Amino acid sequence: MRTATCHGLVAVLMGLLALTGPAAHAGRSCETRPTTTQSLERGLSLAQQTAMALNATDANVVLLARAGQDLTQYRLKWSHLGWAYRTQDADGHSIWRVVHKLNTCGTREASVYRQGLGEFFLDDPWRYEAAWVVPSQALQDQMLPLLQDDAKATRLHHAPYSIVSYAWGQKYQQSNQWAIETLALAMDPGVTQRQRAQAWLQLNGYEPTALNIGPFTRLGGRIGAANVAFDDHPNEKRYADRIETVTADSVFAWMKRSGLGSAPQRLQLRFPLPQD
Repeated sequence: MRTATCHGLVAVLMGLLALTGPAAHAGRSCETRPTTTQSLERGLSLAQQTAMALNATDANVVLLARAGQDLTQYRLKWSHLGWAYRTQDADGHSIWRVVHKLNTCGTREASVYRQGLGEFFLDDPWRYEAAWVVPSQALQDQMLPLLQDDAKATRLHHAPYSIVSYAWGQKYQQSNQWAIETLALAMDPGVTQRQRAQAWLQLNGYEPTALNIGPFTRLGGRIGAANVAFDDHPNEKRYADRIETVTADSVFAWMKRSGLGSAPQRLQLRFPLPQD
């Protein structure tokens, strides 16, 4: 693992480091758009303000969300989750790293990455906002060493990817699904595979989001994108247009309901940006 050697705004703009594969994206559109000075400035400002807000807490681990896609038609606010943890650079300054799963656009493959906050928020988001849940102290204590260990952080990673993978299936694994299955891994020493992690989540009351996606939308998704598949969903639910998948919104609601975390906290970047 690379170690940060800087602080301030530069510290949040840290290079992308894959734990399991090549560069990728998740929780946002795969449309290719050039990076503009404005989008760079806004992404870095959001990262810096998020870092300042997280530094002001007592937390060492948070579950962090971004709004990479417009999901308002599904009544969802957030598209993508990552586990952020506090560490230090060589000079002893507090910095945050994010471990999360990203899909290679145009493929059914994904990998787990370790990033700085700058990289996390430079993916051309739909809204320049961040949200996070502070886990219970017991969960933080279990998650922190796991996130710092490449092998442990990727133990339940499954490369085949569908953005709408069935919450209780093992054929595919989307980004938010990896995040909560890894939570289960941290909390239950008996978890050694995804099926056991999902059993723990069910036992502890997690409920996935049920999206209403009709047959024509499913057909268009299956034809138009390699990272969208519905064949892992049970027929009785799929043909009833009920697509149950893991969303950031459902995870946030469950963590508060179960006592595993605080109510979500939200940060919105204000425009125009303040001038130096």
